Amino acid sequence: MSKLYVFGIGGTGSRVLRALTMLLASGAECKADAIVPIIIDPDATAADMTRTVELMKRYGEIRSKLKFDTATKNKFFKTGIEDVYHNNFRLPLRNTEDVRFAEYMDLSGMTQPNQALANMLFSQKNLASDMVVGFKGNPNVGSVVLNQFDDSPEFLNFANEFTDKDKIFIISSIFGGTGASGFPLLLKTLRTNQDLPNKNYVNNAHIGAITVLPYFAVKTDEGSQIDSATFVSKAKSALAYYERSISKNNAIDNLYYIADDARTAYENSEGGIDQKNNAHFVELAAALAIIDFAGADKPAVTVHKEFGIEENVNEIIFDNLGRVTKQQLRKALTQFLLFSKYKKEVATDDSLKQPFAKDRAFDATFFGSDFIRTLENLQKEYIVWLQEMTTQTRAFTPFHLHENADKVFELVKGVEPKRVMSLDSNYDLCHSRLNKQSKEEGVKEQQFVELFYKATEILIDEKLNIK
Repeated sequence: MSKLYVFGIGGTGSRVLRALTMLLASGAECKADAIVPIIIDPDATAADMTRTVELMKRYGEIRSKLKFDTATKNKFFKTGIEDVYHNNFRLPLRNTEDVRFAEYMDLSGMTQPNQALANMLFSQKNLASDMVVGFKGNPNVGSVVLNQFDDSPEFLNFANEFTDKDKIFIISSIFGGTGASGFPLLLKTLRTNQDLPNKNYVNNAHIGAITVLPYFAVKTDEGSQIDSATFVSKAKSALAYYERSISKNNAIDNLYYIADDARTAYENSEGGIDQKNNAHFVELAAALAIIDFAGADKPAVTVHKEFGIEENVNEIIFDNLGRVTKQQLRKALTQFLLFSKYKKEVATDDSLKQPFAKDRAFDATFFGSDFIRTLENLQKEYIVWLQEMTTQTRAFTPFHLHENADKVFELVKGVEPKRVMSLDSNYDLCHSRLNKQSKEEGVKEQQFVELFYKATEILIDEKLNIK
């Protein structure tokens, strides 16, 4: 069994993991048997992170009731998402709470020459800053604090579980503090640390990464240490370092880049519960880099890839995507959206009347079960995630997300629903296709998801010609 360990560093890491979870829920094809997310973020209360963690927990709860073998047609939730630490997918950073950076470094305990050197390397604002909500766009601070994780029990546990069949992927931004400092430090540890368990496997592993360049801005706030006017200059400096110290040395096998110059200005939040940004298409594309890497062979020298769209438009639909990307996204996202909208818009009483429910003993107790509630909560979040991407300066708007029971299949922009040989339409047609499916094997949860996968696949083929 092959595992893909995905280190998500900082806020961008969590947001890309959110997009990846949505893709896997929708059945997007991934060559890894399981994804093992490991979040590195000193901000334990960051809303972007806690939202992603709760989403991945729901995913795991749903998938634990499903099985996948050669007879399984269902692809929803096919790829496992595992929490190896049983610690909310996080790699803890120690001694960062309730201390200033100067205290973390024990500045007062240093010799006078070392104090002078520290004062040259770090501003007084750096030294006085707390680290509760991260490094506030200061990679020089992050590079000191993040040096600790290589000998933590959790990191050693990761190395102890690592096999020669496994891969590693790193998500980080290049224009902030946590990601820009965390990526090169983590990569160096993976490649050179001789004290790790299974060091030969880890040091020589197939490692990929995505470097996320500026794709949003933040509003000006004189009281904040974060200034998006510095994002591009920070990115340029980091890129030059990556070229000298990573790419030229072939320290990374596959390196992906992505950015966007049509940047939405977010509220200026240094972290905590206020750091909750709307989903962005860049994060979705970055998640596709993980899927691409999962199916790639280890190259002899570093392979660099960038992501692009077919046309420079401010509202992206499926027809604006390249052939491969369109093929990866269109069927999976559409099929899961139809499933999600059915569960959101069709009353349970209407479902209970149908032969598909009666034949499988899908009764009121089952429809009120924890499994169905968890599934519905994730599907609601899926629709919210799609809606959030429509709010960006460069929006991802492939769907009509309206609720209209008379236009159920007017779903995909640029696709006119076809007529089918049936007296039924809209959700009545959904019921017709559900009722025609042969009974599935397994427990009720397995039967339910398998049934809806088969029916929705037929429906989007019949009505939208999406195969």
